[in-house]
Amino acid sequence: MKVPQHIAIILDGNGRWAKKKGMPRNYGHAQGSKNVERICEAAYKMGVKYLTVYAFSTENWSRPDEEVQALMKLLRNYMKTCLKTAEKNRMRVRVIGDKKGLDDDIRNRIEELEKASDKNDGLNFQIAINYGSRDEMVRAMRKMAMDVKEGKVDPQAIDSSLFESYLDTHDIPDPDLLIRTSGEQRLSNYLLWQLAYTEFYFTDVLWPDFTKEELEKAILLYNNRDRRYGGVNKEEQTDV
Repeated sequence: MKVPQHIAIILDGNGRWAKKKGMPRNYGHAQGSKNVERICEAAYKMGVKYLTVYAFSTENWSRPDEEVQALMKLLRNYMKTCLKTAEKNRMRVRVIGDKKGLDDDIRNRIEELEKASDKNDGLNFQIAINYGSRDEMVRAMRKMAMDVKEGKVDPQAIDSSLFESYLDTHDIPDPDLLIRTSGEQRLSNYLLWQLAYTEFYFTDVLWPDFTKEELEKAILLYNNRDRRYGGVNKEEQTDV
């Protein structure tokens, strides 16, 4: 079985999972956070090199303040846990998104985590926090425009490769497979540039219930896809 080099996941359904169990939404987020660790380990053992998860979007700030604050508390705690996990599993952790929109202590913990895991040679784990793909591209364009203004970039030299170098994911390969849990079938402003040729897998399973076996199902389906990147396969080339 061919394992995708890079898998991106939209972690959806935590709140609904908790509601089904008669628990508050925050309980679902906490259990979903624990599941991230399990899937990271499972993915790496399968041979996945990069895993990127959507933890908190730029749109999530519009949720009730109580839930947002609970998510920020959970994020703070997760940064501590992830530091230990990264050391144990030699996992390299990077955070993508607009870090300026986060509290100072969270930014400091992110910086500590990224520095501590920078030389690790295990799973490359990216966490999207305060991330929105349109916001990412706007921020990239601002940086590029400033470099053009300062004479560092020739406008005639701008191409897709140069543009990508300004994105949060500039040194990370594009995802081969996107997984979204909970039955929703939309991208929700996630990695819009990077997902141009990615295979999509949607499942009704809520994120806290997403297991190693569910991950294997997604990878199996990925293996049945014919990835042509706009071209044609050999059989079609000979079919006149």
